[in-house]
Amino acid sequence: MATDRRRAILEAAARVIARRGVRGLRMEELATEAEVSTALIYYHFKDRAGVLRHTLEFISEQADRYTSGGDGAAGPCDAREELERSLLLEFQDVPEVRENSTAWGELRASAIFEPELRGDLARATLAWIHDVADLLSCVRPTAPAPVLTASAERLTGLLEGLSTRWLSGALPLAHARELVREAVSVEIERLGTAPPASLRGQ
Repeated sequence: MATDRRRAILEAAARVIARRGVRGLRMEELATEAEVSTALIYYHFKDRAGVLRHTLEFISEQADRYTSGGDGAAGPCDAREELERSLLLEFQDVPEVRENSTAWGELRASAIFEPELRGDLARATLAWIHDVADLLSCVRPTAPAPVLTASAERLTGLLEGLSTRWLSGALPLAHARELVREAVSVEIERLGTAPPASLRGQ
């Protein structure tokens, strides 16, 4: 029961942040949204900073879940298809993805004004970069690790920017997805010209 209530609070926090931004997150409104008492929120998360930190973790876990390939109904795919699919699943016109992506964007933007969020955001971003770099390494196994990481940084940075434009109505969904496909092709081609790790320094 406690776990269910904790999850309900995190789901409600993501909704409130998506609607009102981080600065609009008030414990009383969160309690109403989650249908719990403010005392229960403080019991589980100690303070507002704790709510934000755990909501960020929750949002990251949600994104991992809906971008991790689903139930396999599409059948087996090669490494490039897996990479592309993982990135494109960030662009689904469904409430869960729109809300999750909006809340992530709000948390990132708010870190400019709320320094206590920066460390957690940096760690979540680094984990995402490493996940994408791992997928890239399956496509280009001889590419050096720093080159793979730089490629993953470019792709994840592009995704964040495209997601913001899509969510704000400045970019059609189909065009955002096509730009992601093109970026994947560019990065894979670029990795194909990188010297293998065994040749660096020679």
